[in-house]
Amino acid sequence: MNDIVADASAIIALLMGEPFDRFDPATLNGASISAVNLTEILTRLKDLAIPDDRIDAAIAELNLRVISFDEAQARAAARLRTATRQIGLSLGDRACLALGEKLKRPVVTADRAWTNIDVGVEVILIR
Repeated sequence: MNDIVADASAIIALLMGEPFDRFDPATLNGASISAVNLTEILTRLKDLAIPDDRIDAAIAELNLRVISFDEAQARAAARLRTATRQIGLSLGDRACLALGEKLKRPVVTADRAWTNIDVGVEVILIR
């Protein structure tokens, strides 16, 4: 386990071989991730017609610590709606930020819009 929370966009970028100019992608190994964000990752990979066994192997190799999206996380994500509505953050985005808040860890994302908010969570861009 490491000291960061990963957004789906960062994990997808890693799995798709996209560039990481500001962040060492190896640091995502062992990151914490919301179960909501894992759903986003799995859905995106399925949309790309990647076979289940390859998806499972890629996810397993990352050794992610998947955190359940429970009632407390649901409430935290809902509270973030007001502060993030203007820039259009999704439920998955807010689930990631809520988990970062809960664990008191920075969140890593590929989404530049996150730098335009201040919700008390450190945001690290991959590029």
